[in-house]
Amino acid sequence: MPAPLSSAPPSGIALFDLDGTLIAWDCQLLFRHFMVRHARWRGVFLPFFLLLLPFSGLLGTARMKRVFLSYLWRITPEQLANHSQDFAQAIRPQIYPALQKEIDRHRAAGHFLILSSASPECYVTAIGRALGFDLSLGTPVETGAFFPILHNHKGAEKVVRLLDRLPPSYFDGGRLRKAHGYSDSCADLPMLALCESVTVVNPSSKLTAHAVRAGWEIVRPARPWKSRAGFIVRVLALLAGVGRDPGRAA
Repeated sequence: MPAPLSSAPPSGIALFDLDGTLIAWDCQLLFRHFMVRHARWRGVFLPFFLLLLPFSGLLGTARMKRVFLSYLWRITPEQLANHSQDFAQAIRPQIYPALQKEIDRHRAAGHFLILSSASPECYVTAIGRALGFDLSLGTPVETGAFFPILHNHKGAEKVVRLLDRLPPSYFDGGRLRKAHGYSDSCADLPMLALCESVTVVNPSSKLTAHAVRAGWEIVRPARPWKSRAGFIVRVLALLAGVGRDPGRAA
């Protein structure tokens, strides 16, 4: 069970998404690459995912995530925890410098730091510890079966989890007290609605339009790919476990 949080409301709250916000990539790609490089036989599960990819709209995000995570078949919780710790240290250099400064600024101000991600919680919590977050929440994943069991921590589910984990004193009028939210995705709009102020990172045109209407800050840190073709090549390398670190900045 997680340790209880102090009921005293913090002086401020900083609420960060992870994938596409603190780093350019979806951490699920990076972690797959990390695991396949450590155990090449785990790469054989990729065809199952690719075969079902055209049906992703029908199957839904949560089911496709279970298929994608089939490479974790039969891994023990202890092994997964150890790999997650190593992974968290390995990707620290990929944090956007501008976002690292924001984390440091909030920490120096004594704000309560929350990392909230749809990525598997096993490594989200490890990344949160490495970066000094006070609370880290991700998708709980139960490994062992060919398709891991999970409860997708995405969209409105992030709000449900925050309401469950944070003391009532952290909220005022249905919003987090003195909170600043950071995200790159429209999927996080329910979570960002809890915040007094918001920064969006490399937003899509739809999120950009929303941010402009709402008066939110927009930042566009440089991504580690130069073109759409370069992005696709790197994604394929990450999926296949090819190369030492194709996710890193060139």
